[in-house]
Amino acid sequence: KDSDADDAVEQLFLVVVAIDFGTTSSGYAYSFTKEPECIHVMRRWEGGDPGVSNQKTPTTILLTPERKFHSFGYAARDFYHDLDPTESKHWLYFEKFKMKLHTTGNLTMETDLTAANGKKVKALEIFAYALQFFKEQALKELSDQGGSDFENTEVRWVITVPAIWKQPAKQFMRQAAYKAGMASPENPEQLIIALEPEAASIYCRKLRLHQMIDLSSRAPVNGYSPSDTIGTGFTQAKEHVRRNRQSRTFLVENVIGEIWSELEEGSDRYIVVDSGGGTVDMTVHQIRLPEGHLKELYKATGGPYGSLGVDYEFEKLLCKIFGEDFIEQFKIKRPAAWVDLMIAFESRKRAAAPDRTNPLNITLPFSFIDYYKKFRGHSVEHALRKSNVDFVKWSSQGMLRMSPDAMNALFKPTIDQIIQHLSDVFDKPEVTNVKFLFLVGGFAESPLLQQAVQSAFGSRCRVIIPQDVGLTILKGAVLFGLDPAVIKVRRSPLTYGVGVLNRFVEGKHPPEKLLIKDGTRWCTDVFDKFISADQSVALGETVTRSYTPAKPSQLVIVINIYSSEQDNVSFITESGVKKCGTLRLDLTGTDASVPSRREIKTLMQFGDTEIKAIAIDVATSKSVKVGIDFLNY
Repeated sequence: KDSDADDAVEQLFLVVVAIDFGTTSSGYAYSFTKEPECIHVMRRWEGGDPGVSNQKTPTTILLTPERKFHSFGYAARDFYHDLDPTESKHWLYFEKFKMKLHTTGNLTMETDLTAANGKKVKALEIFAYALQFFKEQALKELSDQGGSDFENTEVRWVITVPAIWKQPAKQFMRQAAYKAGMASPENPEQLIIALEPEAASIYCRKLRLHQMIDLSSRAPVNGYSPSDTIGTGFTQAKEHVRRNRQSRTFLVENVIGEIWSELEEGSDRYIVVDSGGGTVDMTVHQIRLPEGHLKELYKATGGPYGSLGVDYEFEKLLCKIFGEDFIEQFKIKRPAAWVDLMIAFESRKRAAAPDRTNPLNITLPFSFIDYYKKFRGHSVEHALRKSNVDFVKWSSQGMLRMSPDAMNALFKPTIDQIIQHLSDVFDKPEVTNVKFLFLVGGFAESPLLQQAVQSAFGSRCRVIIPQDVGLTILKGAVLFGLDPAVIKVRRSPLTYGVGVLNRFVEGKHPPEKLLIKDGTRWCTDVFDKFISADQSVALGETVTRSYTPAKPSQLVIVINIYSSEQDNVSFITESGVKKCGTLRLDLTGTDASVPSRREIKTLMQFGDTEIKAIAIDVATSKSVKVGIDFLNY
């Protein structure tokens, strides 16, 4: 497609709205296609926590006892919290549920999520409710701003997902968005799935020097000398952001930022590390100047090393002090108080820093202290003394006092995994000449993570943090929605192919694969490879295959798609090769007077954020309905 054809399509949408649907917090931003240099970040939310800037809202959702949508975000959390315990156990409260799509191996439309009270609800319903909430909020804000009702048809929606998500999870998000009424199977173009580190990368290209913090000591940023960048530089930078807080419109200049002039064309790369609540994923890009197109050099990698890992360590610490049996019971019997405790922990977690010397106090909810006494027959204070967990003491004001070392220890396992993973990526031959490392995402705000990344990799590349780091992905996703063709080359995360029959060749094919049919010797289970893992694919590049129905009367061809992490796969029966989806060609409604042997030409695209297919009946040149399905096969 040339860009003119693309522009014609673009004009249909008046606005691009991107939703950063995060594990711990979510938000949206938008831009009018007429003035793409202005990105508007959503209105301030009601509620909000101490020590947390609330441009985004917690990803929490509350359903009534009748399983109808009640509220989202701070509103859901506060309402749930204020319910009487006898009542609250009938309400369904969900938080941090996005990780389920990453951790479920066999995700389907039927996958369940478990609410805080232990009851199960279909994941698709919860995701659709959440997306519908954002859709309504955004349309309402756009209507208020424009003074007239904004129609859904005028919006192109962008939803962000981690780059390391597998196809089924991406398709699941798309299905949930259809259910929420953002787009439809008839009009799939209205919704784009964006990959989080890619979105961040697109935004980072636009950064000007005053919009970032350089952790390396090579250059003072914002006029601060290097030594104070890590401690005080951040408070000054934060002040700068806070003054701008009220103005929610960010100007993105139509140029590529100055730092790129240091990159040598064609050889220098940069790496974007998106560290969020649930996952950390990273992508290695090369920029093509002057237009700033991006090319992916190594397939996206990462894992579940988000800041939730720190919460999990805190929970383990509580289990160690108060007993796992008590914590499990407390979560079920007093779910709202548990949420409260985790909110208190969250604000102290954000106060952790490498050079901190004074202890961090975490207030225990009254019902924790009360319930513990009922449960164990002795006090919380007694438990702490007895537990011989060194760094945690009881303070007379009813708080847990954690020494900075104790807090840092909670971060250590997660940060170690991130550093280890990054080291593995840096050791790959494709990943030489990395000039910059951009640290983005909510977890990137943590000084502990910043320091760990800087001390591990600061000698190899410049470690840079964009200023409004928690909003980087959101802004980049808007830019991606305005121009999805900016990323020209991607890498396939897996090897994909189908099983076929080939003529049997003595000596080449194993005898147990021999099948004799009508006197012809065939070899079964041969893997016909469409694309290899880590192969580079250009945007719009297609893989073409022709398929013929077994009988002229056959109206549907269903072909199984297999995937593997290995490059060289010969047979679909090999270990590590899994059936991952189906390609379905629907031949109904095509002309009956076609030749007896029909040939259906299928073109598959692997260069986009999702795998797509189109099919054509060769005899009539008519297009054939085709579906590629990784979820319901």
